[in-house]
Amino acid sequence: MEEQGRRSRTSEAFFGRRRGKTIRPAQAVALETGLQRYRLNLEQPAPAALGGLFEAPVSSIRLEIGFGGGEHLRQEVSTHPATGFIGAEPFVNGMAKMMMALTREPAGNLRVFDDDAALLLDWLPEASLDWIDLLYPDPWPKKRHWKRRFVSTVNLDRFARVLKPGGKFCFASDIDTYVNWTLQHCRAHAAFEWQADEATDWHTPYPGWQSTRYEAKAIREDRRTAYLTFTRL
Repeated sequence: MEEQGRRSRTSEAFFGRRRGKTIRPAQAVALETGLQRYRLNLEQPAPAALGGLFEAPVSSIRLEIGFGGGEHLRQEVSTHPATGFIGAEPFVNGMAKMMMALTREPAGNLRVFDDDAALLLDWLPEASLDWIDLLYPDPWPKKRHWKRRFVSTVNLDRFARVLKPGGKFCFASDIDTYVNWTLQHCRAHAAFEWQADEATDWHTPYPGWQSTRYEAKAIREDRRTAYLTFTRL
């Protein structure tokens, strides 16, 4: 009951359903065993040095919020073995897909969290992250639901607390209203500076960008993605 109450206070503000189709038996096994190995336990205090969370030695820490099926996160984990990655994803089906992939290719530089990323951000020590990715988040397109968008003054305060000075916040979306929303919120926040010198910058994918299924859908529906980068001052 305590956990359920905790979720009702925070999680419901930022994402909708937690489950989709019934997961297959093999996925259920992978999910259970994978979470035993990779899931962060927020009941224990966070270590002062987050590198201690990982099986492999790491020199920097990066968080991806809402990794979906994990396409981008798995690519980054493989490409940057000296970086410790934390992936947050409350949707059970997405986490199950990720755990299935990890049964084939384990990763010593990865940990995950299967609940609201706001809880994780509040658990992390101050100035402990080098990078935060928020890629194709739920846009909550209806105006009455905009308060449920993850980008908010409250969450930018959270980002500012856990990011090191000079750390990056990267945001990608194909929904114009959410892109404008994010620009307005970040430019109004004293801790963040938008990194763009010319108009084409924000339509240029990040170096080594791994396209996601959400981006593929956007392309099919003739929507253009914006890639925004903000620096923690």
